[in-house]
Amino acid sequence: MLFLVLGLLVFLGTHSLRIGGDALHTWFIAQLGPTRFKMLYTLASLLGFSMMVYGFGLARDTPELLWTPAPAMKHVAYLLTLVAMVFMAAVYVPRNAIKAKMHHPMVLSVKTWALAHLLANGTVAHLLLFGSMLLWSVLLFKASRARDKRNQVVYAPANLASTILTVEIGFAMWLVFVGWAHGWLIGVQVFP
Repeated sequence: MLFLVLGLLVFLGTHSLRIGGDALHTWFIAQLGPTRFKMLYTLASLLGFSMMVYGFGLARDTPELLWTPAPAMKHVAYLLTLVAMVFMAAVYVPRNAIKAKMHHPMVLSVKTWALAHLLANGTVAHLLLFGSMLLWSVLLFKASRARDKRNQVVYAPANLASTILTVEIGFAMWLVFVGWAHGWLIGVQVFP
């Protein structure tokens, strides 16, 4: 569990520099310079992510059950992960309605993905990983929307074709992930 907790602290810590405002983020850039800041940020993120993945894998080997999710939660998780993949696609498809309306679809994707996994799993490791990610994404989304408002950020208007493409790409990504990639990458086959 130690690697999981340390990984979460490093990964989420590096990704939380702007939650309380831009002062800390700006201070680090001023101290290190933009290039060194990006390099250290990337290295810390990779280190934290690696520790998190390794620690979660170890924790899954000896699961400590906190609760047993209702069987229906598995189906709710399927639906929520589909929505998460559509949010993920919205990050990359320009001029889609999801990004134009909701802003910050990557954070929404993490939030939805974490909630899905919390609902479908009841171990200590799942609560630590997905509960932390859910809390972080809620705080980051709120901070990001406030920063947009403060800076009067205007998002590009959407068009229907881009929105349809976003949903199609998200659905295709979801099919690949639940049908094959989750088992290959995570070691847990979603559809046995």
